[in-house]
Amino acid sequence: MEELPVPQHIKISNITCDSFKICWDMDARARERITHYFIDLNKKENKNSNKFKHKDVPTKLVAKAVPLPMTVRGHWFLSPRTEYTVAVQTAAKQSDGDYAVSEWSEIIEFCTADYSTVHLTQLLEKAEAIAGRMLRFSVFYRNQHKEYFDHVREAQGNQMLPSVKDNSGSHGSPISGKLHGIFFSCNTEFNTGKPAQDSPYGRYRFEARAEELFNPKTNLYFGDFYCMYTAYHYVILVIAPEGSAGDDFCKQRLPALDLANNRFLTCTQGEDGRLAFHHAQDVILEIIYTEPVDLALGHVAEISGHQLMSLSTVNAKKDPSCKTCNISVGR
Repeated sequence: MEELPVPQHIKISNITCDSFKICWDMDARARERITHYFIDLNKKENKNSNKFKHKDVPTKLVAKAVPLPMTVRGHWFLSPRTEYTVAVQTAAKQSDGDYAVSEWSEIIEFCTADYSTVHLTQLLEKAEAIAGRMLRFSVFYRNQHKEYFDHVREAQGNQMLPSVKDNSGSHGSPISGKLHGIFFSCNTEFNTGKPAQDSPYGRYRFEARAEELFNPKTNLYFGDFYCMYTAYHYVILVIAPEGSAGDDFCKQRLPALDLANNRFLTCTQGEDGRLAFHHAQDVILEIIYTEPVDLALGHVAEISGHQLMSLSTVNAKKDPSCKTCNISVGR
């Protein structure tokens, strides 16, 4: 039997967080003999990929020969933002049920995409379900070490500067490693209505009135929902001044929230023109403000509580088994 053509010039396109399209060139004269494609997909970091020892051993995916490009979705639980390698064989099913197969194609590398706004909206809806009632608050605050604030004053002209977000939270989050911002908190203690005196991030705290950072001239976006193998959950929100670079970034990638009507963080204006602020009680909010913040907008003071390092979310990995804050992708 004449050998089957080896797929040439493989192209990967239409990549999402859980699917992709694949096509290749092959000799048109042999197409009628091809009944199936064998596709071998491996995470790039897996150096010992499961290639055939013999050509007649089934591969990870046996797909009927369909017109190219072929959409690959649901055959594997693809992870977002993950590098993969892929190789292809053509195959012809014989009368005895065995397959005649070509040699392997070249190995192609590609990376799956971040969560789309569709996936983030699913996360948003899950977060809304547990957000709880709204509590009033009046300040945003940021804890750091004394050396951080000294550096801001001495080397940065009194400006806290945005830095790139770490890799905490959902692996598919489009803001991790890409969005620049400054981390703030706003959660208050139920019994006092004031910020907690403990913090995992440092014993010195910058506080600013809520309206300095969150007002009708800013936009609010949902960024992520996750937990760290604990009973409590975190919601990441992004505040971006209208028309800023951060605002442009978020408009293309994140679900926007109504400032006055959402389940996490609101800014409403009373008849007297004064702004009122509320935050969700049952989730821990992590606020990312996308622009520089002058220390003159607030004040820095030492907290009276403890520095609880165990509560830090720096580069924290999301619990992939939690049914409350995970969505199903790859099906």
